[in-house]
Amino acid sequence: MKKIVVLFVILFSVLSCGNISSTFKNKLTESDLTPIAAPTTKISVPLAGNAYSSKHIDGNRTITDNGVENWSNPDEYFTLYFRVSKPGIFQIALEDYTLNTGTAELEFTINKKSKLLKINASNTNIITIGNWAIDKAGYVALLIKGISKTDATFPTIAKISIASSEFDGTIAYVPNNEGNFFHWGRRGPSVHLNYPLPENKNAEWFYNEIIVPEGDDIIGSYYMANGFAEGYFGIQVNSKTERRILFSVWSPFTTDDPKSIPESHKIKLLKKGDKVTTGEFGNEGSGGQSYLKYNWKAGATYKFLLRGTPQSDNSTNFTAYFYAPELAKWQLIASFNRPQTKTYLKRVHSFLENFIPEQGDLSRKAMFANQWICDEKGNWQELNTASFSVDNTAIQGYRMDYSGGLTSNEFYLKNGGFFTNFTEPKSTFKRELTNKKPEIDFNKLP
Repeated sequence: MKKIVVLFVILFSVLSCGNISSTFKNKLTESDLTPIAAPTTKISVPLAGNAYSSKHIDGNRTITDNGVENWSNPDEYFTLYFRVSKPGIFQIALEDYTLNTGTAELEFTINKKSKLLKINASNTNIITIGNWAIDKAGYVALLIKGISKTDATFPTIAKISIASSEFDGTIAYVPNNEGNFFHWGRRGPSVHLNYPLPENKNAEWFYNEIIVPEGDDIIGSYYMANGFAEGYFGIQVNSKTERRILFSVWSPFTTDDPKSIPESHKIKLLKKGDKVTTGEFGNEGSGGQSYLKYNWKAGATYKFLLRGTPQSDNSTNFTAYFYAPELAKWQLIASFNRPQTKTYLKRVHSFLENFIPEQGDLSRKAMFANQWICDEKGNWQELNTASFSVDNTAIQGYRMDYSGGLTSNEFYLKNGGFFTNFTEPKSTFKRELTNKKPEIDFNKLP
């Protein structure tokens, strides 16, 4: 009778461990290297599009289109990211690597559980690193550190394989470089807030406010307050010592080379503000560009005012003004004429992007408040609805660390940093009306 009771207690204890974490702990030990038979899921993750160096933008580039290479500094380590849609047990292996001579020892870590791997130059086969239990959906960070080496460099690592015999979900990562996605994938997803315009109303002016929270002013970030169908206007962080107010207008001639634009389609500078630099830009469309080097501060509220006035010669003048609380006045950034275009402001929106691939593992955020338009008759109207959208990196499912929405009574955008929770694209948000119409005397603008 005692044996029956003991067996019942043991059976009850086993059945009680129904949570995922306990199940995985029972099925897996840190030293478990059991091969996965007939995996239901197996992928090859290229480091070139999914890994980041601890050195970020400092020093030599050790992550190239070939993966991690020319890695000699033992203080430099790498983090590979992938996102699982559900829990599972995953076997990680070194799939595509090269060690020129001698031996090397590497350490691989997920969720503070580490495994050491010794590599010999004569071995070119896939090497199993170990199995890890991932007990929740979201991004997984695989840390790769160099422990020792007999050669001048650690191994070149092109790919890591991930396999599972039970996992039937999806894994988000950049699979290849088609469409230059090693570049775009490491930059991370760009996100937008689109403000619907009222029907039968000409938007000559668009007003918006932006606050970048302290700690979210990351190098390589562009926080666009006033986007429109023909251009963009916002602030960015160019380096540790330089920040800019940027205003650009695309040419109606589609090209990435500004030198190829016909004279009849070129953006013409009408006027610019004090200390503003103007010129042309390319690579992502082409057109006229202007910027003011200005040390804007995180946590402060900056105001943006954009004007679009159609002209009688089938062109439109676009003019941008910037208000800094430290200066307490409106400043002219620039005014451009766009030919082959006769329109008021259309598709007004805000935008957040990272333009330095090495910074794509860092999160950034911006708040957008008190959006208004004013028509050609001087009538103001508040815009309190925004829809959320994402770029092709997110649409492809390669990166899912993006979000947008409403906090307090401000819209926000966030991207990068491999956070787990994301916002569904096409989500719509509505804030309460502030009824705080901008107090601007248009006649006194510079």
